[in-house]
Amino acid sequence: MPIVEGVTQAEWARELAKQLLEKPLPRRWAHTQGVAARAASLAPILGDDADTLTATAYLHDIGYSPELVDTGFHPLDGARYLRDIAQADGTLCRLVAHHSCAVNEATERGLFDVLTKEFMPERPDLMDALTYCDMTTGPDGRHLDVGERLAEIHSRYGPEHLVSRSITASTPCILAAVRAVETALR
Repeated sequence: MPIVEGVTQAEWARELAKQLLEKPLPRRWAHTQGVAARAASLAPILGDDADTLTATAYLHDIGYSPELVDTGFHPLDGARYLRDIAQADGTLCRLVAHHSCAVNEATERGLFDVLTKEFMPERPDLMDALTYCDMTTGPDGRHLDVGERLAEIHSRYGPEHLVSRSITASTPCILAAVRAVETALR
């Protein structure tokens, strides 16, 4: 699904994410729409990067789509799909691959070397902005405080699950990203 001329990245990304998530994963689609709304709200501090961030917000969880699951690590599965099938912009692929401090979960899954070899991290300001949007949006798309969001993730997975362990390892990174964006918004 290549980008059509005259369509913004965000519009293209919304349609792709909707196609992949809306029916099989309606709750994930609700979260995705909420993350994209948060991203759009950052336009005053993002300037020319606003469309890119909103597009990435729509795409960040497409790796959960049953059509795309390969490794079971949604950032990698989504980024590979974007690169290999959708032929998306490299910035979108890298942001999806590394969203919300994904390297920690990649480590838990034994995929750190694969992730970092295939996808270099993106600019820190964009990565922070995407982390902020994802980590202040609940599974139903509602805005949450970052502390509430972290607690929600831990309660959903339980203390021993690899996602909970990776979120624990990622918490300093997540909190720093949220603080950086909140400071820029002030």
